[in-house]
Amino acid sequence: MTDAHRASSADDAATLDAPIDDAQTAGALTADALTSGSRRLAGQVRIVGSGLLGASIGLRLRQHGVDVILDDVSPAARSLAVDYGAGRAPADGDDPVLVVVAVPPDVTSDIVARELDAWPEALVTDVASVKVAPLAELRARGADVSRYIGSHPMAGRERGGAVSARADLFVGRPWVIAGHDDITYRRAAAVEDLALDLGATPVEMTPEEHDAGVALVSHAPQVVASLMATRLRDAPDASLGLAGQGVRDVTRIASSDPVLWTQILGANASRVADVLRDLRADLDRVVGALEAPDAPGSRRTVAESIGAGNGGVARLPGKHGQRTQFSSVIVMVDDTPGQLARLLTEIGEIGVNLEDLRLEHSPGAQVGLAEVSIVPEQEDRLVTELEARGWTVAGAFA
Repeated sequence: MTDAHRASSADDAATLDAPIDDAQTAGALTADALTSGSRRLAGQVRIVGSGLLGASIGLRLRQHGVDVILDDVSPAARSLAVDYGAGRAPADGDDPVLVVVAVPPDVTSDIVARELDAWPEALVTDVASVKVAPLAELRARGADVSRYIGSHPMAGRERGGAVSARADLFVGRPWVIAGHDDITYRRAAAVEDLALDLGATPVEMTPEEHDAGVALVSHAPQVVASLMATRLRDAPDASLGLAGQGVRDVTRIASSDPVLWTQILGANASRVADVLRDLRADLDRVVGALEAPDAPGSRRTVAESIGAGNGGVARLPGKHGQRTQFSSVIVMVDDTPGQLARLLTEIGEIGVNLEDLRLEHSPGAQVGLAEVSIVPEQEDRLVTELEARGWTVAGAFA
C-alpha cells in the first residue's frame, strides 16, 4: 500500500454544496439537540483513514465517550489525528462493532474487503463519494456484503486533513445510507446510529440514486467551476479587478485537489458525462444565439435559458430543507472592527430571523456589502428599521 491510499477523505472538497432530502431534514431540531451528549452507538468504532472526514467523525464520537480506534497507512497522519483527540491507535484486544472506511475512492473496496475479513463480527461502512462501484467490486470478489453498507456524509471543507477536522462538521447535514438487497435493515442500523450521533440527518437512497444525485449536484458542478475558473488564468488584471460575488460564487470550489477529483470523477464517470452532455447541448444553443443575436429566435433562446435557470435554482432546498424562497436585503457595512457584529445584533433586536448571510467587498473601497436573507414578509420592516438606525440599504429584492 502506498501513500496514495492514505485517507484524507475523498469528500474533503466534494460535498460542500449538498441538498437536504425533503422527507428527512433537521426540521425543528435545535443546535443544542443536534449536539447534545446523548449517544446511540454502543461498543468500539474503528476508523480507517485519518483525513478530514475520518478525524471529524472521531472527534465527535469521542465527545460522546465512544472508544474510537484510528488507523491509517501513514503512521504520521494517524499520530496527528490522535494528537488532535480524534481517537487512539490500534491495540491488542480491539473488537469494534462498526468500522468506518474513510479512504479515497480508488482504494475503498480494497480496504472495505480487508476490514470485513479482519473483523468478522463488525458492520463495515465507507464514506466515499460514490456508492455503486465499491459495492459491485466487493460482490465481484466474493466479500461478505451482508455486513457492508455504503454511506456518504454530504459535508466537507475546502481544506483537508486532520488539522481541518471539526467535531461539528456533520451537524444538520444529510448522511446518505445506500442500502442494498444483501443486508437487512436491522444489521445496518449502526450506520444510522452513527449519523444521528454525529448530528447528521440520515437519508435512505439506493447506490444508483446516490451516484446520479451527486453527479448532478456535486460532481458536474465541480467540472463547471474548474472550467470557468480556467478562463481567468490569462485574463487581464484590469478585468479581474472587476470581479464581484457572481464569479466568486461560480468558481468557489475550483481550488479543489486535482488528484482527488480525478478519482471521484473517474468513479462516477458515466453519470457525470450524462449531465455534462446535456449542459453542452444547452451551451451550444446559447452560443448559436449569441453568434447571431439579431436572428429570429435568438433573444427568445437566451431569455428561455435564463428563465430555465430561475426555475432550477428555485427548486434547491433552503434552510432545514425547506423550499421557501427568501428575500435579500443588501446593507453597506464599513470595513472597520465591530460593524458586522453591530449589524447582526441590531437585526436580532428588530426581531427578524436571519436565514442566511453573504459578504462581498467593494474593490478599492473601505466598505463591504452584507446580503442578508429573510422571509419576504419581513423585508419592508427590516429595511425601514435599519434605515432608521442609520444603515444604508443598497438594495432589497425577492
